[in-house]
Formats: sequence, C-alpha cells, structure tokens
Amino acid sequence: MMMRWVGLSVVVAVCVCGCRSNVEIIAHRGASYLAPENTVASAQLAWEKKADAVEVDVYLSSDERVVVIHDSTTKRTAGGVELKVAGSTAAQLRTLDVGSFKDSAYTGERVPLLEEIIETLPADGRLFVEIKCGPEVLPALDDIFTESGKRDQIVIIAFNYDTITASKQLMPEIPSYWLVGTKRVEETKEWIPHDPALTEKVIAANLDGLNVHYAGVNAEFAQAVKAAGLGLYVWTVNDPAEAARLKALGVQGITTDRPGFLRDELN
Repeated sequence: MMMRWVGLSVVVAVCVCGCRSNVEIIAHRGASYLAPENTVASAQLAWEKKADAVEVDVYLSSDERVVVIHDSTTKRTAGGVELKVAGSTAAQLRTLDVGSFKDSAYTGERVPLLEEIIETLPADGRLFVEIKCGPEVLPALDDIFTESGKRDQIVIIAFNYDTITASKQLMPEIPSYWLVGTKRVEETKEWIPHDPALTEKVIAANLDGLNVHYAGVNAEFAQAVKAAGLGLYVWTVNDPAEAARLKALGVQGITTDRPGFLRDELN
C-alpha cells in the first residue's frame, strides 16, 4: 500500500512540475491596461506587476531621437493634439500630455525617449523594442543600446521584413523576431492559421524566431517553429484560457496588456 502511494506521489509531482513550465510574460506597451501605453509610468508599473519583459514601440523623430510611441501621430494619445512623429522634434513631442487620455492620475506623462524606458529595466528584465518606422532608426538604436550598458537585455521586433533583416545584420548578437499578423476567413470569420512556411524566411534572414498574432497559432504551426529550432512568441493575449492553450503548445512568451493578472491566472 505504501509503495503504491509513493508511486502516485511521484506521478503527481511530475505533473505539477510540468504544469509550471515557464513562459515569459511581456507587458504590451508596459502595463497598458492600467497605465497610459508607452510611458515611463506604464513600464514601471509592469515591473511592479512582475512582468518578465516590457514591449515598447519606437519611431525616429525629425532630430533623430528615438521616441517611444505607437502611432505615427500623437492624436490618439495626446488628447486630440496631432503632431506627426517623424516630422517633429523630440522636444516638440515631449511638450504634450500623453497620460491623461488614460486617467487623470497620469496627467503630465510625456512621450519618453527610449533611453528613459531602458533606465527602468531591472537586472533580470528584458525590453522588446518594436520598430514602427524603417531601417533609418537602426544606427541610433545601436548607439543607445551600447551606451545604456544593457545591450544584452534587448530584443528587437518588427513587422517589416526588410527592417528586421537589416537590424539583424547590423546587430547580430541581439535577438530579433519577425512580427506577423493574421486574418479571418471572410465568410466564417474564423482565424486563418499561420503558415509553417514562414519559418523559411526567418531562417533565410538568420533571425531568432517569430512573434505572431496568437489566434493563428495551432499545434501544426507551433511544432513547425520548434522543429526549425526557432523561438515562438505571441501577441496580444489577455484571456487566461487562451494563454493556457498557447502555453500548452510550447510558446516561449506571451505579450499581454495585463502582466500581473495573466501571470496570476496561469499560476
């Protein structure tokens, strides 16, 4: 009877350990469910919520500063005040309030310079830098990463294949992932699965893996990415059941607006 109980205990222990396999929780534009996206406040809150990494979006300003913002203009996050990011200096962009659109408690938050976000990085954190413009930003990024002393904590992501390829060529030691979205079947509105052939383009560019829209990830695609020896990250997941499905498929990281909530639910 004792031997049977010991055997069952071993099985239970193995199952529990398997269920606790690690998955990187990446805060989308910081903890953007609660704080204004792409701000220092949002990044700091993400670390307080025990995120493993923070993701931010970057553009190059007209005076060649790397600024942290998602849209090509300030209209959505600056209370209707519209400046074109690429056509404005960093100083002009930083006169705007990009916090109060989310909550009056964040009134006065400014468009950050990338250096300000990097300064928030704890020793064990990572920063996913999404390039929203083109390869013209790469030399400035290269300099910023080096000067920060945190180059080994940076990951680069981009939707534009040529941009992420150029990034990898300039900074080969920095992990680089190609962002890929998905679409729905027009008649059924069902999500179209990602094509396993995407791995061929990733390998051709010597990239480290894919960062894809979660809804297109199925077992076949996940297995193809793993078989190719590539990393697989997904965006943007706030539903615990969906996160659990993706974790079971073996994704390495999940990007979410709610890092604290999602980690608690997965655990």
